[in-house]
Amino acid sequence: MISPVSLMQKTVALLQRRPGLLAVLAFVSGVASYILVERKESLAQFIAVFLLLSWLWLLLDNWLRDRIEQRFGVALSPNVVRFALQMVHQESLFFALPFFLAVTSWHHGQAVFTGLIVLCALVSVVDPLYFKKLAPQRTLFVVFHAFALFVVLLIVLPVLLQLTSSQSLAAALATAVILSLPALGAILPNGHWWRIPLLLLLLSALSAGLWQLRSWVPPAALRLNAITLSHDIDYEQRKPGRSISRLDETTLHRQGLFSFTAVKAPRGLHEQIFHVWLHNGKEVDRIKLDITGGRASGYRAWTRKQNFPANAVGKWQVQVVTESEQLIGLIRFSVTAAVAEPAAAAEPEPQADL
Repeated sequence: MISPVSLMQKTVALLQRRPGLLAVLAFVSGVASYILVERKESLAQFIAVFLLLSWLWLLLDNWLRDRIEQRFGVALSPNVVRFALQMVHQESLFFALPFFLAVTSWHHGQAVFTGLIVLCALVSVVDPLYFKKLAPQRTLFVVFHAFALFVVLLIVLPVLLQLTSSQSLAAALATAVILSLPALGAILPNGHWWRIPLLLLLLSALSAGLWQLRSWVPPAALRLNAITLSHDIDYEQRKPGRSISRLDETTLHRQGLFSFTAVKAPRGLHEQIFHVWLHNGKEVDRIKLDITGGRASGYRAWTRKQNFPANAVGKWQVQVVTESEQLIGLIRFSVTAAVAEPAAAAEPEPQADL
């Protein structure tokens, strides 16, 4: 009978000879994870726990290898551990990728963040890049590791712990920055009293800088299923009226507009979002909405705006954002000048019959 260790080593050897196979398996696994989250969130929680445990194992790598050798008398090869690390990176990035591809606004800075995930996923499957360029660079490798964990936590925390997008972003960012400490420590000289204060200062500056870019991070757990602008709402059916993308200023002031949205969120998640109205790029109003997750078609809700600027002509947007300013989606419309009503025809002067 083949021992588990021998089977694992043979599996590793096979995958090392066929690196493309691992890339395919990781991508298929990521898509399967995405489908499972969509259809049965209890399975998504299992996937989330598995990924978190795998990261915990990586953090305790040396200690666990020593315990295994002492307990079972088996010394795990560094190649096995190195390969396992690559496999976890691939699984994490390809697990996260479908979520971010589904919610990214490509005309926004979010495209840069999702593009970075795609780049890291490609690096993780190209052995010459991963092992010869990335792995030897200790500082860069730690940052890569922290980034992969960051994107996974953005998905895991709302599903597993029902944290809001803003809470998940803050927790994931704090975890990633703390994991980056070895990278920051490596660039500072040892033996100086100011090393720890400077390290804390760098840590604070890094956290503040990344938080300023938080709007570029797509809220992976939320998805905008529908957004419509209309003059009326069917309250019984919870459906908007005719969609509007262009109207004149008089109609806008007289009837106002409803902004209808359907936002999908994980079951059990309670989230606060905002409808932000912008006129020619400038914010003029922000209306709060509370949504609840679990509905397949998304949580349907709407806000109404009737108070518009006197001069409302121009380009408008309604952005749907989280508390941490992460963009969920948007809709645009334009307002034209009021149409002048035609003057009434002059009545002829009465004439006396002669």
